[in-house]
Amino acid sequence: MGPEVAVAGAASVEGARCVLVGDEAITRRAARLVRVAARRLVVVDGRAAIEELAPGAIGLWAGSARLSRPSAFGRPEAEDGAAQLAWIDAATDLVREGVAAALVTGPASKHAIATSGAPGSADFLGHTEHLGRRLRAREVTMAFASGKLVTALVTTHVPLREVPDAVSPREVARAAVWLARLLGDLGRERPRVAVAALNPHAGEGGLLGDEEQVRITPGIRLAARRLSRSGPAAELTGPVGAETAFRLAARGALDGVVAMYHDQATIPSKLLGFGEAVNVTLGLPIVRTSVDHGTAYDLAGTGRADPRGMREAIVLAAQLAAARAR
Repeated sequence: MGPEVAVAGAASVEGARCVLVGDEAITRRAARLVRVAARRLVVVDGRAAIEELAPGAIGLWAGSARLSRPSAFGRPEAEDGAAQLAWIDAATDLVREGVAAALVTGPASKHAIATSGAPGSADFLGHTEHLGRRLRAREVTMAFASGKLVTALVTTHVPLREVPDAVSPREVARAAVWLARLLGDLGRERPRVAVAALNPHAGEGGLLGDEEQVRITPGIRLAARRLSRSGPAAELTGPVGAETAFRLAARGALDGVVAMYHDQATIPSKLLGFGEAVNVTLGLPIVRTSVDHGTAYDLAGTGRADPRGMREAIVLAAQLAAARAR
């Protein structure tokens, strides 16, 4: 459903010039499904053409890879996976080269990309890891932001049995520092950040695991030292039991929570703001946001996909790009 939410989201945002990178025929088909007038889609081939887009117009990038034939709804093939990766890379390059101010990605099929046989596809675990490698970022952090909750992850697409070993003081500090910086960009002058525990009841003093003592607490101290050097000023607490940390954040007593693993962050994020939460990749040399949902192949072609997540991702990308430009 990516093309449908991309067109609908771009059509609903005012004050930002949106350029869609993808197959032109499929994008125009999506526009018909979501009832966006064909005249609003304008092919563009460079910075000047983008800057000359009329209010309400949506750019279609002329350099996008094209499929040999339109994809069948909900049934991705190897060519589709290769094309998804090519479009991600092409859009990334537009931002890296300064043609665009921010990258907003739609849902991609990790399986379709990883099994496509395209160069670099075999190691594809998700946008976050791929963009970090492509842009040679020293450290990247996955975060989710909505009006009710902002959370960053210590580990991302890692099997659950490998999480304890992947949680290290350095990785905890990375997530905490970048979360504090995101909150600063969102207008929090002194962000209140809780670092969640990994084990039940924060380990019960070591009875239920010692990761809190030997990995997370040193990570919090390291984050405090990094923030003291480069800011922003932040209040770090933890390790806090995850259920407590997210409950406090949901009622506004905290500005953000550092989560230890993927579902520890995404379950509360989607419960509190599904369809509105935005995935943000922190630590890249460019601004990148995304929807917080998957491909929903069962909805593809129905025109019923909810574009709110894409709209919020575009709005937040514009906000973060403006903050970075200041």
